Amino acid sequence: MPSHPFASVSAVRQSIDIGRLPWIRPLAVDYVHRFDQLAPFFAGNPADAHVWAAAVARAQAHPRRRDEVAALVAAQQRRRGAPPEAMAASGRLADPRTVAIVTGQQAGLFGGPLFTLLKAITALKLAEETARTCRVPTLAVFWVEAEDHDWDEVSTCAVLDADLQRRTVTLERPSGAGEAPVASVRLEQSVAAAVDGLEAVLEPTDFSAALLSRLRSAYRPGSGMADAFACWMEMLLGDRGLVVFDASDAAAKPLAAEVFAREFREPGQTPALAARAGQELAERGYHSQVVPHLDSVSLFHLEGGRQPIRVEDGTLRAGALTRAAAEWARDAAEHPEHFSPNVLLRPIVQDTMFPTACYVSGPNELAYQAQLGPVYGRFGVPMPLFFPRATITLLDSAGAKFLDRYAVPLESLQADDEAALNRLLEAQLPASVERALQEASRVVGGTMESLIAEVPAIDPTLEGAARSTLGRMQHELQSLHAKTIQAAKKRDETLRRQFRRTRAQAFPDSHPQERAIGHVYFLSRYGPALVDRLIADVPLDMGRHFVVTI
Repeated sequence: MPSHPFASVSAVRQSIDIGRLPWIRPLAVDYVHRFDQLAPFFAGNPADAHVWAAAVARAQAHPRRRDEVAALVAAQQRRRGAPPEAMAASGRLADPRTVAIVTGQQAGLFGGPLFTLLKAITALKLAEETARTCRVPTLAVFWVEAEDHDWDEVSTCAVLDADLQRRTVTLERPSGAGEAPVASVRLEQSVAAAVDGLEAVLEPTDFSAALLSRLRSAYRPGSGMADAFACWMEMLLGDRGLVVFDASDAAAKPLAAEVFAREFREPGQTPALAARAGQELAERGYHSQVVPHLDSVSLFHLEGGRQPIRVEDGTLRAGALTRAAAEWARDAAEHPEHFSPNVLLRPIVQDTMFPTACYVSGPNELAYQAQLGPVYGRFGVPMPLFFPRATITLLDSAGAKFLDRYAVPLESLQADDEAALNRLLEAQLPASVERALQEASRVVGGTMESLIAEVPAIDPTLEGAARSTLGRMQHELQSLHAKTIQAAKKRDETLRRQFRRTRAQAFPDSHPQERAIGHVYFLSRYGPALVDRLIADVPLDMGRHFVVTI
């Protein structure tokens, strides 16, 4: 492993049960803590060492066109100039014993959010562990999903500026963006302006100039958006053996032709199976991540844009084109480059091509993957295991010390208010002051209640006046208590600054950091050793969220 200046110091400062985190849905929590409740929807519990041998055996036994896949991946790698380690890893695909740990994400600008990097790192670590424990050749594959046409989802990258304010860099819309698949969009001169915009908002560090230079070499005018993303991921992790695969490559489509044709031969079957599984999840108290159109085919037609395909009066229609199912199936078999899978069929295509023993998932992906068991069965493709990606919050040393010193729960910082700060300041008040205020409230309340009980003997109308007096006195005591807290705020402005600074890092604009901030921000701040640090120190622990300090 490459050396780095932090090698002797652990990066992990806190380990938090994901069940505490409000942005993690119940299904993802139960998947790691109560798997038996979800067992019917998956191929096995990845926390159980015994299921891995079976998953590996299934991946090895299923017939695949391994030589063609290996050649296809190698051609992509040569075109992009991938590192030798990545090319050596892809060469193992031709070995019938090799299995893959696969993950993937959309081709986001400048590599996307932090969680994209975490997915790839988890896949690499899990591949290494699988090779060691199962004694089988294993590689990590990153599937670049770039056939969606939603340009807004991939065209921005958010970072923190020198004041820890979230700033968003947006790539100007190139020709065809938003209409054609992202993979077909060619970057124009505006991408250079986007890198310049990133440079303008990033705080300069010892690492930022080199980072920006590498970004400019990946994201350059004339390159495709998917190619740029793939190049960037190879720059970051190719020397670790990460195999990056561009799923939009027309040369890859013949490997999925039979899947596409079968989808047309039985239109509506895939969404119906997924919908039934979703209903079963809902009956168990979980949410259904995907609500498929039952009158649809789980493919898009790519000629003239990216059109969904619907069942209408016994025929299938995509845009203005209407054909019988048999005609569509013939076109898919002969020209598979005209089609791309939707979210339900993409995993089937992926695992038809690659010997996937396990897929590294995000928390929300697990929900739709739970709907896919019957779809895997329909196509006769073995369902892999699913392993949740690492989930972390990166804080500087001051932020981590703040959490440790005051025992502040990380998740309490997410709210866009100062309730957690007020509780913290209240806890810092001298015990004698808090006791005196509580005693005053108790004495006033007790004395006035006695008075209220006695005054009606003199004049019944005085009871209301006495209760009003008690209310005013209690209000004044509460006001005094609030003023005391405000005085504490002014007295301890340092604590307030520490709170706000830590919150700005952990929850930019109240969003979890790993979803809200591009990983390029952290690479600019901490340098390439950040990747080494995360690989070395973040455990393969499905049920924990880690606070990591650089």
